[in-house]
Amino acid sequence: MARKDVDKEIEERHIDKKEDNSKVAATFIKYATYIIIFFGFLWFLINYVFPMFGGGAA
Repeated sequence: MARKDVDKEIEERHIDKKEDNSKVAATFIKYATYIIIFFGFLWFLINYVFPMFGGGAA
């Protein structure tokens, strides 16, 4: 029985787990900044804007 050799392309995948600590730190700083700005805005609203609508003794 004749053996057929079929051309097969073998795909090699090299999966490297990339841990770039500088990107992680930059992302943490970015989102921490968003949170600080958000709470600063809420503090501003509570202390300066909302009392304007209260009308009572603030």
